[in-house]
Amino acid sequence: MVSSFTSFNSSLVSHQTFVLIGIPGMQEKNSWMAFPLFVLYALTLLGNITILYVIKIDQSLHEPMYFFLCLLACSDLGLCISTLPTMLGVYWFDSREIPFNACISQMFFIHILQEIESGILVAMAFDRLIAIRDPLRYKSLLSNSVIAKIGIAILSRGFCFCFPFPFLIKRLPFCRSNVLSHSYCLHQDTMKLACAGIKVNIIYGLVVVMCTIMLDVLIILVSYILILKTVLSIASRKECLKALNTCVAHISAILIFYIPMIGISVAHRYGKHLSPIVHMLMANIFVAVPPLLNPIVYSVKTQQIRQRIGNILQFKNK
Repeated sequence: MVSSFTSFNSSLVSHQTFVLIGIPGMQEKNSWMAFPLFVLYALTLLGNITILYVIKIDQSLHEPMYFFLCLLACSDLGLCISTLPTMLGVYWFDSREIPFNACISQMFFIHILQEIESGILVAMAFDRLIAIRDPLRYKSLLSNSVIAKIGIAILSRGFCFCFPFPFLIKRLPFCRSNVLSHSYCLHQDTMKLACAGIKVNIIYGLVVVMCTIMLDVLIILVSYILILKTVLSIASRKECLKALNTCVAHISAILIFYIPMIGISVAHRYGKHLSPIVHMLMANIFVAVPPLLNPIVYSVKTQQIRQRIGNILQFKNK
């Protein structure tokens, strides 16, 4: 009787490690993804550091729009540093085990950085709205102190909403499988492995999504309705197109960020019939593609940044 009780208790002991997954069912082919991921990692670091460097050294770029772009680049660098090393470890070195506390830490940083990036995109929408509707007061309304307060508010919101996630996971026992669905840790993925009720986790996750991501999308949508209304009231077609052109990079960043996020959320909830490889690709796109594409989009679509990068490259070639 005592021995059976002991074995029952031992079966409820939580795992001390989780196992990350590369290509589902084809672990021997993980190395195929290793080099492309390494190149992506290097380009992401190079692109975002270049954006920060160009804005830092060029006084003419010390404007609200570019300060928000710096925040976006810092967020992308954080997400890249938080996820790609473990992804490279899985695909290149077949290092698939991650300690429980390290998994929780990675999960926290991924979620908080996603919340921060969403908040930055909202701030950038306000930036475009003020620049187009009230250009004469643009710099006075978005002074350095105001931008600093907005940045602190975005960080505080992300921290407050994501702080409970590690504790919600730590309270759960993990006595079944310890194999995760991705090459990094997510709250919605980790909680599914628990052998206890996860209703609190599900409800809190939905509350966070509704109060942050969904609210942010709504605010951005309203901002662009107001922008469009203002732009359409401009008599000159040339000025109208010029105003809209200043929003192209931001609209691209919005699509790059929210489409993969919505895709992976839908896949987690309703895509159980999908191939595991589809889940793997969507998960990798979710964390790897936005930090790579954002600096490319802003470099291509923002004339000032494109010119400064060109000047730096020309100077180095001399």
